[in-house]
Amino acid sequence: MTSAAARTALELTADLPVPGLEDFYRDLHRHPEPSFQEHRTAARLAEQLKAAGFETAEGVGGTGVVGVLRNGDGPTVLLRADMDALPVEERTGLPYASETPGMMHACGHDLHVTWLAGAARALADGRDAWSGTLLLVGQPAEETGGGAAAMVADGLYERVPRPDVLLGQHAVPGPAGLYPHVPGLIMSATTDVEIVVHGRGGHGSRPETTVDPVVTAAYLVTRLQTVVGREIKPSEPAVLTVGRIEAGTAANIIPATARISLNLRTRSEAVRDRMLAAIRRIAEGECHAAGCPRGPEVTVGGSFPVTVNDPETDDRIAAVHREVFGDATVFDSGPAMGSEDFSLLALGELPYSYWFVTSTPAAVWDAAPGEDLMEKFDAVPSNHSPHFAPDLSTVAPGVRTLVSGALAYLR
Repeated sequence: MTSAAARTALELTADLPVPGLEDFYRDLHRHPEPSFQEHRTAARLAEQLKAAGFETAEGVGGTGVVGVLRNGDGPTVLLRADMDALPVEERTGLPYASETPGMMHACGHDLHVTWLAGAARALADGRDAWSGTLLLVGQPAEETGGGAAAMVADGLYERVPRPDVLLGQHAVPGPAGLYPHVPGLIMSATTDVEIVVHGRGGHGSRPETTVDPVVTAAYLVTRLQTVVGREIKPSEPAVLTVGRIEAGTAANIIPATARISLNLRTRSEAVRDRMLAAIRRIAEGECHAAGCPRGPEVTVGGSFPVTVNDPETDDRIAAVHREVFGDATVFDSGPAMGSEDFSLLALGELPYSYWFVTSTPAAVWDAAPGEDLMEKFDAVPSNHSPHFAPDLSTVAPGVRTLVSGALAYLR
């Protein structure tokens, strides 16, 4: 038997203004904006929320947008979409490709904002069918990990009611039409680390008078690859990526410093701490072996927390998604090594559910090499790829997931 939440969700989303939502998405995609500079995107979302009848606050946490719709007694449900883009040069070839050089919605946040705008309209138009309070959050700076914390620090829950439950979703690769849920740990923590190697610069023709930090950095990069393979248990997932090396100004100049940027992915604080200790030890050792005039600078930078769904909350949302989309579309995909700051909106105590929406166009998926789902998954463009282009067929279903999730709690 179909639940009231599922029936109502299907009714409220039966006549979504899909062409208008697709145009809204294309406009957002053409005009990507970096973290904490999402002024145009925020303004477009605020327009949608105001038109749907939400009380709207702008500039929360910098460029954040919050809409409130009070509709009688009942729970307070928060729906969130992130808004920022990435410093990626788009290579999709789409007719609505980014018009901003070096900037692209390569992670699907434009689609997230579109889903939120669609859900706002559907739930506002159908307010006779439910009661409670709806909070819609357009969050800045997810990519840099500062947006959720900035909104909370700026008095988010002093401006709007404190939610009873938080819901969020993310576009991911995979054949369009699947809705993976994980009732527990779904996203890993991430930590950035900067290492500065101090050498002694000089002329390229006289290396004996220098201490070459580039050579030391090269040894460091190689040795750091042993941290996960030789210092972390195989049963404890972890990733160490060297994402950037910077040194020198000319081919015949040995520079005085070299800079290495690392990114760590872990699922526990204990593993993170072991990796940081190993990084410091290896950096000190390599610099000492090279005869560097001073020790390395190791700086721990930005970080994201783990994202851990409340099992009861996620089971409830997954159940209504099965009713709306079919049993085969919802499954436990297991934890991902990607990271999110969504959980910071929950203040460490509020229950939340966060799930995925697969978005690869059918033609791209069918053409991808591989015999099974995982082989194809590895072959299609992923988030942060210059070729990442979600299928527009996911616009309506992504609205429906939010609407049905909200109605699983609203009376």
